[in-house]
Amino acid sequence: MLQAAAEHESSSGSMTEYIVHHLHHLRWPHEDGFWTLNIDTLFFTFVLSALFCLLFIGTARRAKVENPGKLQSFIEMVVVFVDGLVKETFHGTSKLIAPLAITIFGLVFLFNFLDMLPVDMLPAAGHAAGLKYLRIVPTADLSTTLGMALCVFLLIQYFGLKHKGPKVFFGEMVSAPFHAHGLGAKIALAPANLLLRLIEEAVRPVSLSLRLFGNMYAGELIFILIAVMTLDATLSHFSTYLLGFGQFIAGFLWTAFHILVITLQAFIFMMLSVVYLSMAAERH
Repeated sequence: MLQAAAEHESSSGSMTEYIVHHLHHLRWPHEDGFWTLNIDTLFFTFVLSALFCLLFIGTARRAKVENPGKLQSFIEMVVVFVDGLVKETFHGTSKLIAPLAITIFGLVFLFNFLDMLPVDMLPAAGHAAGLKYLRIVPTADLSTTLGMALCVFLLIQYFGLKHKGPKVFFGEMVSAPFHAHGLGAKIALAPANLLLRLIEEAVRPVSLSLRLFGNMYAGELIFILIAVMTLDATLSHFSTYLLGFGQFIAGFLWTAFHILVITLQAFIFMMLSVVYLSMAAERH
């Protein structure tokens, strides 16, 4: 009985170590702190960003009017779809919005898609190369999603200033949502309007980043939990085959569902960005 308890404790410990290990970033320097860099996140972000640019630029340069290839047809379909959504959502005039929307959707989708790779494939390759830790999904790192959301936040302010001018842009901060007609009433309501405007502006990057991060972190964690079902299992036990079958079914179902999740999250991040930019360009 003591031996069984010891085996159970050992198994629980190895599972905890496995989960913690897979949720730990390759960092520099190794101590936690504000200036600590997640090297694995930066590496995969750079690689996938370069892949996105090469894919779209290469397809654009090789584009043919007659007999386009499958890749060109697919990219054209995505471009037309996103362009249509932008025209319906953004009511101003800007040459930046459509390319920005396509870039956001493409990058976020590629970042998310790394979660579809087997849990131990790239980390095992990294371990063989001498890397102690390796997390491969950039959007499962809050630094990535918050950085992208802050870029959108800065663009929102830029669009507001560009389309409204400084007078209207800063005037709206103290005159809405509580409107007044007299000068005294406007001055009295200005602090409340400014406070609500600051809260509204701060909520946008926070909600954008946490929504994407939370969904991708949860998806990554579920894949890890599915993987530990057969951790330290041996072929001599009949339970291993039952757990293996359950692991296969759970992995298949979650993978099929997660394909929808990663696409939907990329679409939501793109659409909210376009909506926020459209709201910033409109006069209230």
